[in-house]
Amino acid sequence: MSFPTIWEDIYRNNTHLSIWPWSDMVSYVMRYARPTGPAFRVLEIGVGAGANVPFFRSLNTDYYAVDGSATIIAKLQERFSDIAGNFRVADFSKDLVVEGMFDLIVDRGAMTSNTETSIRACLKLVHQKLKPGGKFISIDMYSSQHSDYALGTMLEDIYTKTDLEEGQLRGVGPIHFSDEAHMKSLFQDFEIEIMEHKIVQRLIPENSHRFASFNTICRKRG
Repeated sequence: MSFPTIWEDIYRNNTHLSIWPWSDMVSYVMRYARPTGPAFRVLEIGVGAGANVPFFRSLNTDYYAVDGSATIIAKLQERFSDIAGNFRVADFSKDLVVEGMFDLIVDRGAMTSNTETSIRACLKLVHQKLKPGGKFISIDMYSSQHSDYALGTMLEDIYTKTDLEEGQLRGVGPIHFSDEAHMKSLFQDFEIEIMEHKIVQRLIPENSHRFASFNTICRKRG
C-alpha cells in the first residue's frame, strides 16, 4: 500500500494544519537524543504542516523532511524558503529520497496512518538511513487500547482500521493500532531504549473517549 492519498485532500482543504511543536517530541529529543550542533543531521518523516520544524531549526540541526503530500511540501518550501530544498515529496514506505545518513530520524503520528506492510517497509528504510548508533523517535503510534480501535472496518491485518465515521480519528483513512508485543515486533531490527504507553481519559466532564498511544525511542546497533 502506498501513501494514503486522503492526506493530500486533507492538506489541500487546509485541515489538520498543526503548527506548534508536539510536546512529547520536544521532551524526547532533549532528554534522549539532544543534537550536538550544525553537523547533526535530522530527518522527519510525514512532516505534515511542519509543527516540529521551528523546534529542530532552533537547535541548529541540519534538518530535512519528507511527506507524501505535494501540497503540504509546497507550503513548507514557501514558509521556510531558506531551506526549501530540504523538504521533499516522498512516499516514506518506498523511498526516503534524501541523500546521506542521519543521526536522528523522527516521526510524529505519520507511520501509524498506514497498514502494517507499509510501516514495516518504512522502518527498513529508516534503519538503512540511520548512522550506526543513530536514533529513531516515534511519537504517538496509536494503541489498540485507543477507543477508536473498536470502530471502522479491518484493512489488511487485525491492527489496521479504515472507514472510521466517528471518533477522534474519523475521516483520515487507514489507522494502525498496536499492542506491546506488536510494537516490539515492528521495531525488532532496532535496540529499543525507551517505550512508553500513554493513556489519556477525560474525567470531568466525563466522556467515553480514551486516547492511547506508544512513544518509542530506539537505536541502530553498531
